[in-house]
Amino acid sequence: MGGLIALAMTACGGASDDGRTSNGGSGIPGAGDAGTESAGDADAGDADGDAGQDGGDQGSAGDGVDDDGPGGGGGLPLFDVAAMPDFGDQVGCGDSGGLNYSYIWIANSSQNTVSKIDTQTLLEQGRYYTRPDLSGNPSRTSVNLAGDVAVGNRSGGLTKYYANPENCVDLNGNGVIDSSTGAGDIRPYAEEECRAWHTPFAYTSQRPVAWSQGQWDEGSCSQINQKVWTTGVLNGVIEVVLVDGDTGIVEDNVMVPEVAPNFYGFYGGAVDADGNFWASQLGGGTLIKVDLNDLTNYQLWPTQYGGYGMTVGASGYVFTCSSQVGRFDPVTQTWAGNTVGGNGGCMEDANGILWMANDPLVGVDVNTLQVVHSWDLPSYVHGVSIDFEGNVWGVSMGTEAYRVNPNTGAFDTVAGLVGPYTYSDMTGFALQSVGGGGPPTG
Repeated sequence: MGGLIALAMTACGGASDDGRTSNGGSGIPGAGDAGTESAGDADAGDADGDAGQDGGDQGSAGDGVDDDGPGGGGGLPLFDVAAMPDFGDQVGCGDSGGLNYSYIWIANSSQNTVSKIDTQTLLEQGRYYTRPDLSGNPSRTSVNLAGDVAVGNRSGGLTKYYANPENCVDLNGNGVIDSSTGAGDIRPYAEEECRAWHTPFAYTSQRPVAWSQGQWDEGSCSQINQKVWTTGVLNGVIEVVLVDGDTGIVEDNVMVPEVAPNFYGFYGGAVDADGNFWASQLGGGTLIKVDLNDLTNYQLWPTQYGGYGMTVGASGYVFTCSSQVGRFDPVTQTWAGNTVGGNGGCMEDANGILWMANDPLVGVDVNTLQVVHSWDLPSYVHGVSIDFEGNVWGVSMGTEAYRVNPNTGAFDTVAGLVGPYTYSDMTGFALQSVGGGGPPTG
């Protein structure tokens, strides 16, 4: 596995219930899997450019392939980001303490599904519907420290899927887990046994989704108290919501009347090392920080650089990304920026490089804000993520995603996606790299 992080920390025991019941929260429809959502099917806001970029020439899967595999050709450093220690029987984790794997979860917006792709083998291992009505127009995905995904639907609704089949629930009692095995095996929504929960939201626009770290529990050999942040526009006012990651129940919410939603509300979101929620608006506007322990304690700053994507990196900086990069320092509460030729999403890697979506794919030094890498790809990519071997992933808006060696620009291609659109933390790397919440390292 080389430098692959141990993402799944739950091999010693799965969840005891399937988390399929939820009571909802203030202003939120009753959550659960009944499929009686009050959110409409139509995304009234696709004028945001979600499907407006020209995907360009799709190219061939063989162009620029790195024959050395992940991390090969050019000395790509393999690195661990708080890799799972070997606890052994001392903490009840058995002789393995977890499973080693790394997935990227990419939303197929026009198909209303999400794909689970192994970042090492490049094989798609599952494809799942994201709402009971097989609609919703999903976009943002966020991956927690156990590898599970929460996927948000633009037209409202949040759904969690388990990465580890040991956590899935045998609903029909046949002794096996009946779950999708890939793109050609999308199971009926009600029969998919690796779906953890679905929570409907009556939003006209729902974009950002971001997991908090939770805490490592030695007794259960797992992350506990993981929460999911999301936000949407409700009756013309922005609402920020905190959801229980185990059950899908809305635990807390806060309205943010000071910020004009401009229909979309907040557009991108991420967390810092303390699990606090940061979010920005499309094209500029306002940056917000919401306290994990007290949602009424939030701070607002005007953004000084135009933004589409946003991220929080291991450097501690908050970035807004478009053709410009805006860097906000939470300590000094000051901005710096530069015009660098990005366009969509962005993510900071383990080496202090902020990768920004476009064609070419752009790498920017987080300290100098100067372009240090520029890699041509077969087509424009709108989303960027990092896997746990240091590869950069670019998600097109056609049918493909590319795994790119950051040192050489050599790439591999994953095909078969359907209207993909994801530029959030689709691997869990950003969450892991900002720190906080992980297992002990000593």
